[in-house]
Amino acid sequence: MEKLKLNEKMGYGFGDFASSMFWKMFSVYLLFFYTDVFGITAAAVGTMFLVTRIFDAANDPVMGIIADRTSTKWGKFRPYLLWMAIPFGIIGVLLFTTPDFDTPAKLVYAYVTYCIMMMIYTAVNVPYASLLGVITSNLKDRTALASYRFIFAFAGSILVLATAEPLVDYFTNFKGGAPNPEQGWQYTMIIYAFIAALFFYGTFYFTKERIPLPKEQKTSLKADLKNLAGNGPWFILLGAGVFSLIFNSLRDGSTIYYFKYYFENQDAFLLPILEISITFSTLYLVLGQAANIVGVVMAKTVSDRFGKKKTFFWAMIIAAILSCIFFWFKEDNLALIFVFQFLISICAGIIFPLLWSMYADIADYSEWQTGRRATGLIFSSSSMSQKMGWTLGGAVTGWMLANYGFEANVVQSEEAKTGIRMMLSFMPAIGAFLSAVFIFFYKLDDPLMLKVNQELTERRVNED
Repeated sequence: MEKLKLNEKMGYGFGDFASSMFWKMFSVYLLFFYTDVFGITAAAVGTMFLVTRIFDAANDPVMGIIADRTSTKWGKFRPYLLWMAIPFGIIGVLLFTTPDFDTPAKLVYAYVTYCIMMMIYTAVNVPYASLLGVITSNLKDRTALASYRFIFAFAGSILVLATAEPLVDYFTNFKGGAPNPEQGWQYTMIIYAFIAALFFYGTFYFTKERIPLPKEQKTSLKADLKNLAGNGPWFILLGAGVFSLIFNSLRDGSTIYYFKYYFENQDAFLLPILEISITFSTLYLVLGQAANIVGVVMAKTVSDRFGKKKTFFWAMIIAAILSCIFFWFKEDNLALIFVFQFLISICAGIIFPLLWSMYADIADYSEWQTGRRATGLIFSSSSMSQKMGWTLGGAVTGWMLANYGFEANVVQSEEAKTGIRMMLSFMPAIGAFLSAVFIFFYKLDDPLMLKVNQELTERRVNED
């Protein structure tokens, strides 16, 4: 078995650096952009997130099916990183562009650009995620690859969270004149789009697909779907993934509102040379991403000792408990707010490399049981769970803001402030707890997967 080199592990991570830059913009800033800059209501945004999810739901498995049947000199999955990098950046910029339309036309524009963004995100992310299943079959190398992936993912998130608000502020006041926040958001996204495209090309260049289909396997969509429908661990991991993303989406999406409307003072300090204010929300989000990286680094060591399933389960249980406690913190408990953000984010960081490594295990398990491999179709659940979790979390956030009487750019009522606090505490805690419940029933523990891996290796040797 070929040992993976450092440049390939890092190259694989480049892809999620690019994806996570945009994903963090979506999960943290898109709802805020729509309500406070673009000019549509929180309830309308929440409904849009849910309605577009119905359209988008079929994209992920369809993309998985297409990728499984792609055949090029570069492999099945790598070519999509090459083909989709530029469209990915362009539609990202359009998503954060404010046209000079009336409100109904703006809502239509938001629906169209958001739908296209999710389609292109799927066309990149499903093949990218599927790469993990064909680069190597070594279980520990897979966890290492997933760890590199998420170290780079959180690094991309940190870049965005550390620079988004300062860049928007800079470009909002670019060249003097009246402040132009619409320009601020658009110009900022142009920078991120350029960086993302370069990193996607890096993944294409540095990675290699090594695991072929079983030689006797014939293309059969019916057989692939039948096998997937009978794959119990896949359904369980899909549920765990959805609720873990709801947990993260609720926390991310409500942070800007929490510090803008619950805290009287938003600015932490001023950069003296650039004269740009660094807000508490920026520090809070960057700290969370740094803690996520700590969790990712811990994931392999902890899971090697206790197993992936137990590590995932307890990380979510601890996150749920800490999130409930978070509700009781007030503005003068700033130190505790940041300490708990760090601890909760470590728990969140631990589960993500495990989640994607477990999808690769499921692809092996399916091949072991049925003699067929549908890596793209199985890994499409990773993108599907990510988008379902974020969309449901975003929809709930928008609806809760509306339910508690939120109005953009005004002083909020005590009821609205309570709702915002709940979106950082009890609501994400429910998501974390339900994720733990799903993973409790997951049966592909490490001893079983070692057996599966050994037998598949023997089959492939015999085929050769």
